[in-house]
Amino acid sequence: MKENWDQAFKQMLASEGGFTDDERDKGNQLPDGRKGSTMLGVTQFNWERHLGHEVTHDHMRRLTPADVEPLYKKKYWDVVRADELPSGIDYLVFDMGVNAGPGRSIKIMQTALGVPADGGFGPMTMKAVQAADPVKLIQDFSDAKEDFYRGLNDFTTYGTGWLNRVVAVKQKAISMAA
Repeated sequence: MKENWDQAFKQMLASEGGFTDDERDKGNQLPDGRKGSTMLGVTQFNWERHLGHEVTHDHMRRLTPADVEPLYKKKYWDVVRADELPSGIDYLVFDMGVNAGPGRSIKIMQTALGVPADGGFGPMTMKAVQAADPVKLIQDFSDAKEDFYRGLNDFTTYGTGWLNRVVAVKQKAISMAA
């Protein structure tokens, strides 16, 4: 829902945290061999693509929520069609899109809905969302999200944080759906 953007954005930023240059995090590995970093959940790679030029770690450290908001709106919220989704589902799908990519988030939602999981958000997926019980969809999505995380190679390193995020996002999404 359009009116949920501000709340969903702030909640997602709280989950993403601040600056990190943890070399174990695949998001901090730049394809050209430079050491990357992440600020407010935005990887240096994505920020450089957004700006069209390379940036330094100092530049990344200075990013503010106002700086990154347009990127999150365009590349995540809009891609998962969150303005058209029921309250709670919008935040749930957006948050996972930020964490694992919009296509992956849409596939997880499609799996939870029992429709073909192709990562495309077409009329069949939208019809299934509209017909779904929101709380059941939130639960099924969260279960599929947990399964996705448990299947990742770096689950032993980041799994506890990911699972904590699954619980927190699910609780917030359910409260928004109520």
